[in-house]
Amino acid sequence: MTKSNKTVYEKFNFGYISSINGTLIEIKGFESQVRIHDLIRVSEQNILGEVIQIYQDHATAQCFESTYNLKLGEKVINLREPLSMELGPGLLGNVFDGIQRPVDITFNNTHKGFLERGNDLPSLSRIKKWHFKPKKEINDIVSSGDIIGTVQETLLIEHKIMIPIGIRGKLSFIAKEGDYTIKDEIFHVKTGKGEESFTMLQKWPITKSRPYKKRETPIEPLITGMRVIDLLFPIVKGGTVAVPGGFGTGKTVIQQSLAKWCNADVIIFVGCGERGNEIADVLKQFTEIIDPKSGNPLLNRIVLIANTSNMPVSAREASIFSGVTIGEYYRDMGYDVAVLADSTSRWAESLREISGLLEEMPAEEGYPAYLPSRISSFYERAGVVNLLGEETMNKERYGSLTIIGSVSPPSGDFSEPVTATTKRFVQAFWALDASLAYSKHYPAINWLNSYSNYPDYIADWWSDRDIFWPEINLDWYECRNHVNNLLSQENELRNIMQLVGEENLPEDQQLILFIAKLIKESYLIQNAFDDIDNFTDTKKLIGQIKLILLLYKEGKELLNSGYLIEDIKDLNVINEILRISYSISNDQFSRIENLKKRLNNEIESLKLSYGVSKEK
Repeated sequence: MTKSNKTVYEKFNFGYISSINGTLIEIKGFESQVRIHDLIRVSEQNILGEVIQIYQDHATAQCFESTYNLKLGEKVINLREPLSMELGPGLLGNVFDGIQRPVDITFNNTHKGFLERGNDLPSLSRIKKWHFKPKKEINDIVSSGDIIGTVQETLLIEHKIMIPIGIRGKLSFIAKEGDYTIKDEIFHVKTGKGEESFTMLQKWPITKSRPYKKRETPIEPLITGMRVIDLLFPIVKGGTVAVPGGFGTGKTVIQQSLAKWCNADVIIFVGCGERGNEIADVLKQFTEIIDPKSGNPLLNRIVLIANTSNMPVSAREASIFSGVTIGEYYRDMGYDVAVLADSTSRWAESLREISGLLEEMPAEEGYPAYLPSRISSFYERAGVVNLLGEETMNKERYGSLTIIGSVSPPSGDFSEPVTATTKRFVQAFWALDASLAYSKHYPAINWLNSYSNYPDYIADWWSDRDIFWPEINLDWYECRNHVNNLLSQENELRNIMQLVGEENLPEDQQLILFIAKLIKESYLIQNAFDDIDNFTDTKKLIGQIKLILLLYKEGKELLNSGYLIEDIKDLNVINEILRISYSISNDQFSRIENLKKRLNNEIESLKLSYGVSKEK
């Protein structure tokens, strides 16, 4: 290399710090070559950053680590690539920070409680070997997304090695079954540009959605095991949900319950800007939890991204989109993936802080005017999609990505910008209520302020799993409507009751209040830490609510026949109905059917006793 060429090369790749403002730095020297979202690295401190603005005489970058002790004039390297995730075997069961640095490996190397600035360990192990099984043969025509082999990543998840996006051609080499690292050559493809070599490791930029053939209409619910959600405010596989709530309303417990019990194949848990002790508690719990479906550690199907509040705010946005990118990767294998983000409000606060440092014109409450577009770019990556590629000839593949983001509005004010904006881009809204939480009603999901737009999509799925009771001919969809109507009527009657007293209301209205109370206390309340009550399967969920609605149906008939509301309240079976949640496990459905028989028998006995007394 000549001296003149070396000078041009250095000018193209290097710049120097001309200004420092919090986590923002201005760089001069490569503004004519750098691109938006390109990574930069401060060479002396090894600090990583991302270019967010380019001017004629400088570029502005946000640093993902503290800028403490940086100096003007320090050399900055243009890495000429966007922030990308390393995708390959080894993601599951791992803990990363917001820019995919491995937390557990870093701790094992340094034995320090915090990530040191400038840490540059690879995200995935280059020395661990994985057992590769080929699925294609030499001379097969392959294209983007085709499965060419598999690796058993954990006991629960088979990792599918896919042809990278944008590659199409003839397979000229594929490794035999055996053990390989993620950097070993696994296959070669002859393309129009020549023969290209590939390993099990891929990289994908976090701000770019992975492509697919087309988006499908969701038809299957994401079963959470929480009765208030699965009946009243369901979510589909590939859906979007916001979980807003103030401090102490149970957002984290709901997220942990979803991670443990929902029927997604892979869970991506993103702790975005939460307090360090909360993140540590989540990590500790997930390492101890056993997956109830398999009996193996829950970490075998979870990727944890830990971004705490003491980390630079710039990394919060990276952590959110890092989680979605990893989720899309497993979706493209054909899995149902759930991304749990806790909390998106911390990310929005980082946008506000960076916008302030950039001296941009603020919108409502100081948030930037582009807040809606950033939030929508996150939630729009959810969905059920027809995937690229084929696993076997002429076989279509499908995968789903569900996004559940918790929101932390100050003082529980749902009218604040982040909550109000998020509400525009999600199809389900689980509003957590502080008054319910303080009265120990968990999950504290307010049935009057919450909603879901998904019931019509999944009604047929639930109909196929209905239980037939001739005494009450209602399916899941009709049960849901009945419960919503009862709870709405109870809310309207509450104000009247406070004026005149419950005993002075007509008896049919007293029955509504009684049944609504029964629904709230025996059905909507659920103990996430009880061995029986922590998860309710579909059969028990339908049977339990049908039993309560059967009591309401029979109660109305008794009142119309002249019986008193006290006669209905005094039925012995009601105490058993109240205890179903924590006394009858999912595999004991026959006990619920026995309660139905007892209810019918006690009502018949009530009718007979009235008949005898009248004859006397």
